[in-house]
Amino acid sequence: MKKDAGLNRSVTSKWRPATQAVRGGTWRSEHGETSEALFLTSGYTYDDAETVAARFAGDEQGMTYSRLQNPTVAMLEERIALMEGAEACRTQATGMAAMTTALLCQLESGDHVVAGRAAFGSCRWLTDSLLPKWGIETTTIDARDNDAWKASIRPNTKVFFFETPANPTMDIVDLEYVCGLARENGITSVVDNAFATAALQRPLDFDADVVAYSATKLMEGQGRVLAGAVCGTEEFINETLLPFQRNTGPNLSPFNAWVVHRGLETLDLRAHRQSENALTVGKFVESRVPTILHPGLASHPQHALAAKQMKGFGPIFSFIVDGGRQQAMGLINALELIDISNNIGDTRSLITHPASTTHAGMSEEARDEMGVVEGMLRINIGLEDPQDLIDDLDKAFKKVGL
Repeated sequence: MKKDAGLNRSVTSKWRPATQAVRGGTWRSEHGETSEALFLTSGYTYDDAETVAARFAGDEQGMTYSRLQNPTVAMLEERIALMEGAEACRTQATGMAAMTTALLCQLESGDHVVAGRAAFGSCRWLTDSLLPKWGIETTTIDARDNDAWKASIRPNTKVFFFETPANPTMDIVDLEYVCGLARENGITSVVDNAFATAALQRPLDFDADVVAYSATKLMEGQGRVLAGAVCGTEEFINETLLPFQRNTGPNLSPFNAWVVHRGLETLDLRAHRQSENALTVGKFVESRVPTILHPGLASHPQHALAAKQMKGFGPIFSFIVDGGRQQAMGLINALELIDISNNIGDTRSLITHPASTTHAGMSEEARDEMGVVEGMLRINIGLEDPQDLIDDLDKAFKKVGL
């Protein structure tokens, strides 16, 4: 296979993200296909024994086994890295495989991690349960508080781990400050950028070291497959992350890689249109509920920071009703157009009750500390006409007395 029109990284890296999303990471076979090929193979054959020995020794380029390389997967990894402005990328089977790999590949017993307390429930399980079980100390803090990051640093602090915007509280972390602080102290910053993607925010532009994704979300965009990705320097990806991934096997399937690869072509369009729709719907919701958490609205306490480091505010926001779980569930049960689902990033509008779904595995105390109260609902705004979504919400609000 050869890369599109013989272009190399020195050329494609100069393209803007929207172009990279369509053209980056395109390899063509001798057939000259326009759509990227799907290679459904677990292994490869070789012309002679010397060739396979050279490949396994790292002396010759080429595929050896699909747990290490696959042409379809490699195309996706190249495209994501180009969009992210990263030197390299490795994809994983799921978003949580990406988060787990990004952390465990560089941590060992006796290390210390500082993590934002507002996070996806499974990410909090990593920091609260899994890492301590293996002798890795963790401290969870209010990631909005710059002073808290500085105060939490210990001699053995190895990683800063956080989401921005955070799930589901929409907390915004000051990327420039926190990533700069990490570099000053020899700490690796790992940023979960799933709520924004490179179309809306590029943490590496603010000196982040590692960016991790659930590519299941906005990257794929249509709720079809699971996927994850980790981006960083060639040294980190190839020397730190790859040995862990190669030997533990959280690899992305070629078919899922192909689906995400196709989804990336429309990411820029979808992310910005869904952001616009979410702002329109958010302004309506703000007029009907006691509390709304939308970084694109002036009422959000970190609106200025979000505007500084994001190109758009994303399709997701949360709001809180005073009637607790009963009123929240009554509201989502009254919706006719918006689906009840714990997924996000889809072109369809989706809503969920985090306390009973995405964060149900956490203790009530931990949820309260994070701000995931019983009256909170998280909504993903899709590509439908925003007025239809407003009409649907309006009927539901009225049904529960809002």
